[in-house]
Amino acid sequence: MLHNPSLKNNTRSNVLKSVFLFILAILGVALCMFFAIAFGAKEITVHTVWSAIFHYNPTITEQQIIHELRFPRVLGAAVVGAAFAVAGALMQGITRNPLADTGVLGINSGAMFVVTLCFAFFPSMPYSWLMIFSFIGAVLSTVLIFAIGSAVPGGLTPIRLTISGAVMAAFLHSISSGIAIYYDLSQDLAFWYAGGVAGIKWSYLRVLIPVILAVIIWACLLGRSVSIISLGDDIATNLGINANRIRIIGMVLAVILAGVSVSAVGSIGFVGLVIPHISRKLVGEHYGTIIPMSALLGAILLVLADLGARTVNPPRELAVGIMVAFVGVPFFLYIARKIGREL
Repeated sequence: MLHNPSLKNNTRSNVLKSVFLFILAILGVALCMFFAIAFGAKEITVHTVWSAIFHYNPTITEQQIIHELRFPRVLGAAVVGAAFAVAGALMQGITRNPLADTGVLGINSGAMFVVTLCFAFFPSMPYSWLMIFSFIGAVLSTVLIFAIGSAVPGGLTPIRLTISGAVMAAFLHSISSGIAIYYDLSQDLAFWYAGGVAGIKWSYLRVLIPVILAVIIWACLLGRSVSIISLGDDIATNLGINANRIRIIGMVLAVILAGVSVSAVGSIGFVGLVIPHISRKLVGEHYGTIIPMSALLGAILLVLADLGARTVNPPRELAVGIMVAFVGVPFFLYIARKIGREL
């Protein structure tokens, strides 16, 4: 048997490069979270932050600020950022659509619509139930979007999926706004429409974190199959992969991540669009590495976006969704222009 030393060396160097990048990304998440907790309208020393996280004393005011306000919102931003990014990576892989994202395709709007209904008719609903209904809204909007995109001759294509998602997002957003105005919910829903992590509490995180982590782990295990079906159904069939089954599972996972995230922070778009493309540039085309890298980079992006929202014009805060849009909209236009002919 012939061996190719150069190929073996290239493979080894690629593995080492990926390991190095993952270590950097993990350190980046930790550092960004630490500094996001330390900086804000009130400056707090690094020593106080360290003490509040690892040796919490509820009698010290600064530690109370960290433990009850900043720590849950920063942790929530990291977890939700990872969720949106992984959802986008899954959707791009299973639909073979580089513009796929839960915000762009209108899935977030479906979840937001049901959240609006819950605020209007069940204002005292516990967060765990709100999360379930938000997921149901995301599922229903996904089904409608795929049904609309598949109804025309020629079947579902990436551009039809994107257009049907945009139409559904505009439609649901209009209805949600009408309900909010009629029931005088505009002030209550402003946070969810613009997107923000200021309202995240420890009680939310106790429900949110286990669900999101479990789904992200499942998505990582699905990475190899997503990589194969992203190459085409014929290749997947020849390799013994049931493409339709993987698509259904991948879509369900993406919808769960979008639904539970919207229930906590509102409709934040573009994280799932931008981050998978950056991950692909860093670690290659295999979704076994794209998905976990997307989770880490998504966490970094949303933590930094929240930090920027708090520090641009203190003590007032901008919506996190606006900060992400500053990055996401130009990136969306760049990708759309780059692949326009292919779509």
